[in-house]
Amino acid sequence: MITRQNHAPYPPERSLQEIRDEFQPQSKRLIVAALLDGLETDLQTPVGNYRRLDWVYLDSTSGERIYRQSVVFLLVTAVQELYPEAEVIVRFTANKGLYCDISGIATITEEIVAAIEKKMRAIIKENRPVVKKHLPREEAVTLFKQSRQIAKANLIAAIPQETVSIYYCGAAYDYLYSALLDSTGALGEFALDRCDAGVLLRTVEKGKIPERVDQPKFHQILNESKQWAAILRCDYLPDLNRYIRQGKAGDIVRVSEALHEKKIAEIADEIKESIRERRVILIAGPSASGKTSFAQRLKVQLRVNGLDPLSISLDNYFVDRDKTPLTPDGKYNYEALNALDLPLFNRHLLDLLAGREIMLPHYDFVSGRQELDVIGPVSITPTQPVILEGIHGLNEKLTASLPRRQKFKIYVSALTQLNMDLHNRIHTTDARLLRRLVRDFKYRAAHALRTLRIWPIVRQGEEQNIFPFQEDADAVFNSALIYELAVLKKHAIPLLEDVSAAEPEYASAQELLTFLTYFDSIDDEEIIPNNSILREFIGQSCFFDGEGELKT
Repeated sequence: MITRQNHAPYPPERSLQEIRDEFQPQSKRLIVAALLDGLETDLQTPVGNYRRLDWVYLDSTSGERIYRQSVVFLLVTAVQELYPEAEVIVRFTANKGLYCDISGIATITEEIVAAIEKKMRAIIKENRPVVKKHLPREEAVTLFKQSRQIAKANLIAAIPQETVSIYYCGAAYDYLYSALLDSTGALGEFALDRCDAGVLLRTVEKGKIPERVDQPKFHQILNESKQWAAILRCDYLPDLNRYIRQGKAGDIVRVSEALHEKKIAEIADEIKESIRERRVILIAGPSASGKTSFAQRLKVQLRVNGLDPLSISLDNYFVDRDKTPLTPDGKYNYEALNALDLPLFNRHLLDLLAGREIMLPHYDFVSGRQELDVIGPVSITPTQPVILEGIHGLNEKLTASLPRRQKFKIYVSALTQLNMDLHNRIHTTDARLLRRLVRDFKYRAAHALRTLRIWPIVRQGEEQNIFPFQEDADAVFNSALIYELAVLKKHAIPLLEDVSAAEPEYASAQELLTFLTYFDSIDDEEIIPNNSILREFIGQSCFFDGEGELKT
């Protein structure tokens, strides 16, 4: 939550820490950062010549992210002090936490994890200040080269600013993309566990530390993405920028797309092996994951295997609008499971699998009514699969008429293979949001402000309808492309720049704009094949027409 403060202006040299200390006793919510004229600012910064001051609290999405990054710095500090030759490598979110490797230690044991946690809590008890210092860019590059943090040195060398902000905690220092809390004393809410060959760090979400939930399939695909990055020799953002500057972007594109094609072909082979029993293929994934393009490419690979899949759109099974469930604020909730005509859908599914002809419905979004005489009759052969794509695909209640053994479920998500450096992640949700910003403007005439405004609602729906079922998937496909943000950059920047400073979403827009400055652009889109999942968002896909509608 961000709260606007009404008060007389403060002198420019006044510290935000001092101002925070005045307001914190008035609130039970922890202040973790500030917004100065809509821009996220850490508490170590002077207030300056501002017009508007807002507080960022821990119980907000931004606040949780800042707190998590502060605890990551605490972890890095503790490991450096205990094991000077070791290095924390932040990998990805999984199992309701942040998974990190620790290089330089042969085996991560329970005893080592306990020692690290003990050290972290000792630093918290000391309530060490976290100090931000400004260094000339070249001095910062030299600093990290001397400590053998080459990826971080290369990242800093590429940014346009002449000065760089470095955070210090005792002898430990780091360049971190996010704002940090100004002291370690407020960082006691975390859990640290051994996980595989590394550690799992869990921090506050929605007011509490989430329980660890093992997600082996999800973890597997994240490890696979790490392996793909290794194949491409592109572990960190500076690696990608180097390829682009050397004129080798085409190599990255071709290998990335080949990896996608290979994975899709493997899934198609797996489906063929069990086609007599598992004829219903269900595809689900969060917003902007590229589900539709994936489904079309899977159809192609199934045809290569001698199968001729029938695709059915779940959108045509919406109930009439007067029967559509409502959200708490009275709007139509098309994402609710009971917004679909489940009895009709399941009856049609059973009829198809039994070899009977059905009349597919068509939902008219203008009239809000279901029509039964538009598309025409369809039937399938005994070895013909049915492909169903939609947000509820992994939920057993959608296809309750069929036993689980007759279904092949696929989860599609965009899990970024690329990190900025060892300690700065590229968030999967940010990458998906950029995809959606570009697509919404190109095909739906929706400006960035609208997409940013509805994104929290979209994310809430994903948490309810998609993520709880992802571990029930028979196959997981990672639709992320290691090069895609370098392409999306030029599409997204003018859209984000159009968000007014007067809007609450301005801070999010500015954060994404700053993030994109780290990427070199891939301007030649001719090197991207027309069946690429990225084409679903930037245009010229062989699967979609000029209006963004699926070709039939």
